[in-house]
Amino acid sequence: MISNPASKYVPFSPFTKDFSERTWPSKRITHPPIWMSTDLRDGNQSLIEPMSVASKLRFFDLLIKIGFKEIEVGFPSASQTDFDFVRKLIDENRIPDDVTIIGLTQARQDLIERTAEAMAGAKTAMIHLYNACAPSFRRIVFNMEKDQIKNIAVTGTRLVKEAIKAYPETKWRYQYSPEVFSTTEPEFALEVCNAVTAEWQPTPEDPIVFNLPATIEATTPNLYADQIEWMHNNLDRRDSIILSLHPHNDRGTGVAAAELGVMAGADRVEGCLFGNGERTGNVCLVTLALNLYTQGVHPGLDFSDIDVIRQIAEECNQLPVHPRHPYAGDLVFTAFSGSHQDAIKKGFAQRKPDTVWEVPYLPIDPADLGRSYDAVIRVNSQSGKGGVSYLLEQEHGLVLPRRLQIEFSRAIQRVTDSTGKEVNPEQVHDIFVKEYLQTDGPWKLVSHQITSQPKSGDQAQQFEISINMTKNGEPQQFTGTGEGALAAFISALDLPIRIMDYTEHAIGSGTDTRAATYVEMRIGESPSGFGVGIHQDILTSSFKAVLSALNRHALQSEA
Repeated sequence: MISNPASKYVPFSPFTKDFSERTWPSKRITHPPIWMSTDLRDGNQSLIEPMSVASKLRFFDLLIKIGFKEIEVGFPSASQTDFDFVRKLIDENRIPDDVTIIGLTQARQDLIERTAEAMAGAKTAMIHLYNACAPSFRRIVFNMEKDQIKNIAVTGTRLVKEAIKAYPETKWRYQYSPEVFSTTEPEFALEVCNAVTAEWQPTPEDPIVFNLPATIEATTPNLYADQIEWMHNNLDRRDSIILSLHPHNDRGTGVAAAELGVMAGADRVEGCLFGNGERTGNVCLVTLALNLYTQGVHPGLDFSDIDVIRQIAEECNQLPVHPRHPYAGDLVFTAFSGSHQDAIKKGFAQRKPDTVWEVPYLPIDPADLGRSYDAVIRVNSQSGKGGVSYLLEQEHGLVLPRRLQIEFSRAIQRVTDSTGKEVNPEQVHDIFVKEYLQTDGPWKLVSHQITSQPKSGDQAQQFEISINMTKNGEPQQFTGTGEGALAAFISALDLPIRIMDYTEHAIGSGTDTRAATYVEMRIGESPSGFGVGIHQDILTSSFKAVLSALNRHALQSEA
């Protein structure tokens, strides 16, 4: 870092004189904005390894289930993969009638026509055209004057109008983004948008979307809100415009910028689940929506099963959600501090049903998101290090996944509550063994036999399994098939099992090595729970983990 940053970095100011017309500081958000998910476009293009078609379909279905009505499905002119994905959605009738799909394009005739071709046949489709308008881009990237930049926007709009005429069966909508709006002179951004309005001729019944992106978050959220309110006040034909925000998170204030921008007059917010996106990411739609929910405003999106939503997002993006991420992180409803635990416990104890939520330290009821509050008991070793997970790893080689650590803490809590005493390090392992490895449940594995069929063409290798087990003490035999040994095992059980997480590692070395397997499962619509298996054979270890979870579920159902 240099000693005088002012010699290198100039504070950004969007206005040449103070904007004194602002009214947004006195506003409150009383209804949700229009939500637009760009997970499948902006989010996808930021991934180290972009999503496969299967992953994009899974993510699209998730967005539909959550309740999104506007989804940017790709950049169909940029790659054959994106083009084919959009066509698959349309040709296979995967888009609900009340959902608008959106395709991004640059302002070139061939790309615009390719985008229209990709989206033709959808009931409602929106073409999203953009071009960069900021001074640094005009000067450094394009070497263009303002009139040339404006001409790109107007000509591109005209080309969109021409391209969609070939596909009258689709209801077409239009979105324009003066890219890098955040560092564009407001007067020039207004000039470009008004010129696009004059070309498109929107109406209140068929409005245009103007998206004003903080492509680069360059200043504090209050100044972005000033920019939005100034545009809101000065745009021509404002009653025929949906004003949209697309905040990035370069300064770490994307959520605040979006909230203040809505207060300043914006109607719509674009972003990604959990804030995925280029550089530091797009604004997090989960956080924005649940912030509204905690203020008594239903966001119109359903996050009542946040763990499943997070799991699908993590698997499709191949990116973890931070354990401290608002509302969705593994640890946000977990208290380690004794004073926090005491205050939360008293809050729950005094709370009456159907009353205003008022539990210290918890801004939202975890149950509304399909989660629970966990007080994690720290059991220190004599050296003062660690806790429960430290003891199990150091003394017994067990490396518990984070969510299993939280779940196991409940078993510790039950013992301390029933005895009124703290557990010592030796008891920690005994409780773990009883809870996960010697569970008294109906299922017990006796033996199994696996055969596999070689691959044929593009088909995955098929495994067949025969299992001897006892259920409630009665011998039973099961058979199943699957693309892996564990899949075949689950198939044989013929139960509504979904694997939420799977972790394995070795314990020991050489001939004494054993495999430890941790499986997080959901059985039917019940909450997910863990099972643990340990065995010299890694497959047997995974089977025992599944049965451990089944047995724990059965015992909890009986309780």
